[in-house]
Amino acid sequence: MLGQPAAPHIGILYEDNHIIVVEKPVNILSQADDTQDADMVSLLKQDIKERYSKPGNVYVGLVHRLDRPVGGAMVFAKTSKAASRLSDVVRTHKLGKVYMAIVHGRPPQNSDALTHHLLKDVRTNTVRAVAPNTPGAKEARLSYEVAGMSGDLTLVRIQLHTGRPHQIRVQMKTIGCPLYGDQKYGAECNKPGQQIALWSVRLSFPHPTAKEVMDFYSRPPEEYPWNLWDPSIYASC
Repeated sequence: MLGQPAAPHIGILYEDNHIIVVEKPVNILSQADDTQDADMVSLLKQDIKERYSKPGNVYVGLVHRLDRPVGGAMVFAKTSKAASRLSDVVRTHKLGKVYMAIVHGRPPQNSDALTHHLLKDVRTNTVRAVAPNTPGAKEARLSYEVAGMSGDLTLVRIQLHTGRPHQIRVQMKTIGCPLYGDQKYGAECNKPGQQIALWSVRLSFPHPTAKEVMDFYSRPPEEYPWNLWDPSIYASC
């Protein structure tokens, strides 16, 4: 009989009694869904339980999400108080999120602020840009800056100002630059099996109890297409 697949390694960037900041591996759910596939909340609960020999249930609170194929920095709460305060941080847009993405083509401007109205289809789990007055549509805002080019691929640094589902993927697609490897929103220019090139490189927020601003960094993997650029370029985010 085949054994269970090994749990993915999760790099810990910081941990105290209130929060844990980690590097989410690609293709892991942020939170459990109907697929019963591995998810970050369950994996962290098990990890904390084993490392600290904790009896009973372990609390891990989801504060924000990353799409399943996306990797990089995430923060989770270890207490309900921390979860509540970090949720307020997210709600008041005080959670700073910077991503690096590799897109097909070149954006119209070297840097720009994008605003779209996005509508999610829950039946297909897809999102599209629509007219501002469309019922159910939500405003999505981000800023981007071109960080480098290699052939027909462009490396962009993206700062999120809202946290809509699939936001970066849909907004970049809407301006004619689908993400490398995005099977959902870039099937016309990506090959099956390619990994999406989107990484949460920087996360900043006020600590839920100490209040000082915490700043964390996660470097994309040293593999194609990320390795088309010198690794030092990712340290300037």
